[in-house]
Amino acid sequence: MTDFNEQMMHHALKLARRGVGKTAPNPAVGCVIVKDGAVVGTGWHRRAGTPHAEVHALRQAGDRARGADAYVTLEPCSHFGRTPPCADALVEAGLARVVIGMVDPNPLVSGRGIARLRAAGVEVITGVLEEECRVLNEPFLKHVQTGMPFVICKSAMTMDGKIATASGDSKWITNERSRRYVHRLRSAADAVMVGIGTVEADDPQLTARIPGGKDPLRIVVDSSLRLSPEARLLRQQSSARTIVATVARDAARIGALDAAGCEVVTCRSVGGRVDLAELLALLGKRGVQSILLEGGGELAGYALRHGLIDKFVLFYAPKLLGGTGGYGPFAGESAVRMDACFRLGRVSVRRFADDVMIEAYPEGICLPD
Repeated sequence: MTDFNEQMMHHALKLARRGVGKTAPNPAVGCVIVKDGAVVGTGWHRRAGTPHAEVHALRQAGDRARGADAYVTLEPCSHFGRTPPCADALVEAGLARVVIGMVDPNPLVSGRGIARLRAAGVEVITGVLEEECRVLNEPFLKHVQTGMPFVICKSAMTMDGKIATASGDSKWITNERSRRYVHRLRSAADAVMVGIGTVEADDPQLTARIPGGKDPLRIVVDSSLRLSPEARLLRQQSSARTIVATVARDAARIGALDAAGCEVVTCRSVGGRVDLAELLALLGKRGVQSILLEGGGELAGYALRHGLIDKFVLFYAPKLLGGTGGYGPFAGESAVRMDACFRLGRVSVRRFADDVMIEAYPEGICLPD
């Protein structure tokens, strides 16, 4: 049976998820305040620059916060940023106990919030549903510790592992429910990334077409600068910017894309292609914490072989293409032995009607380049 601390932390996590995709560069955080076994205040961080989850919960609780318990998914901050320290707010409100999901790895916090609470006589418990709290803020955790974005590789394929037919046809492999979930993934990500081959084949919009959705930054990896200024992602109405990453230095092409509203970024060349690791580092410096990598096979294969993918979200539809034709999700050299495969762990499975979605994390060997 789930104990009360876990029940309340589940409640805080549910609140925190409302802010996913909207709080960068801050983490998504939820807070629940409980007095005599009853919830008296709740809150979540809505977006950067606005009050944090603890402040919203304290405002709702009012005087009932004195002597109460607070459940927070992430260690309360202890420093002045765009808002005052939450640890101080909890102390001033007279909380008796604070239950924390996980310690904040941000060097500006990292235990200081807990120390501030304990120094004021507040009881602190940590590590309640820690793994769930870490998953909630995977992009923030990676970015604050390494400066690099968290890369989620998404692919939709048939049961025999094909993302398109031999003619390049891929619409639609998965059902409407799966595709709607992908739009939620886009809305939660800071950026969506595709290769030029995908743009030429599908002419995608790369927007989050769901109620209340947020369009992510669009990134096209286009080493030879083939992107047409007439591509649909450049002609649609969206608040999202588009970055084209290239190794080409064609002034005329760059000028045409600039006129179409793109930012063209020239990257280091690795074998005539964009150095994806350098591009990710550049995006990380710009504050991009999460990237949804949507293909195609060449880009995903390169990212796989170079160990640049942090998480896989793979959709399988109950269809078989059959034969040896068609395209797989990861192009390029493959392993010649099973013991050299790129292994995955922490696997979870979810269904969208007849489609199956598998989430997994890399834990094994990078294939040779």
